[in-house]
Amino acid sequence: MRTVEPKILYFGTPVALISSLNEDGSTNLSPISSFWALGWTMSLGLLNDAKLAENLARHAECVVNLPSPSMWQMVEKLAPLTGKDPVPELKSKQFRTEKDKFAAAGLSRLDSESVRPVRAAECPFQMEARVLSLHEMGGKKLAELGGGLVAVIEILQVHACEVFLKDGSDHIDPNKWSPLVYNFRHYYNLSETELGKTFRA
Repeated sequence: MRTVEPKILYFGTPVALISSLNEDGSTNLSPISSFWALGWTMSLGLLNDAKLAENLARHAECVVNLPSPSMWQMVEKLAPLTGKDPVPELKSKQFRTEKDKFAAAGLSRLDSESVRPVRAAECPFQMEARVLSLHEMGGKKLAELGGGLVAVIEILQVHACEVFLKDGSDHIDPNKWSPLVYNFRHYYNLSETELGKTFRA
C-alpha cells in the first residue's frame, strides 16, 4: 500500500441530471455524481459556485433525472456548461455559460406533476423532490474548489420507464437497469466496458 493524493474520490458513483428552477422560471439542468439515498431521502453534493446551489437556495424544488449508460455523450455535452453568467472565476478556463442546457444536450422537456422544474424526458427514471435543508461542507480540499453544500431532499414522486420494471410491478429489475457510472472522470455502465471519458480527464 502507498499513501496517495488523488484529485477526486469518485470510486464509481451513479450520474444524475438535476433539474432546478432559474430566476425567470426556466429550468436549469446540472450533471452531478455526488449523491446518495436512504429511503426516499437523498443527499446531493454541490459546489458553492454552481447554478444548482443558487437555484435550490432560492426555490426548494428539483427533479433527479437518472440517465442510462447510452446517454453518456448527452451528459458529457452538459459537463463544460454552466447556467451562471458570468462564469465563476474558478471555472472560467474550462466552462462556458449556456442558458438552454436541454437543447445543448439534445434532451426534451417534460412537465413535472408535483414541482415546477421540468423533467428530462429521455431519462428512464425521474424523481420529483423538495429540498429539506442545505448544509455547508468543510474540508481543505473542498475549500480549494470554492467550498460546497449538501442539499438534503425528499423524493415526492418517482417516474419509471416500464421496460425496467419487474412484470409491471413497482419493483425495478436490476437485470435490466444499469446506471451510468462516473468512475474517476470516466463513464461506465455496470460491466467492465468503458464508454468514454469526460473533458476534464
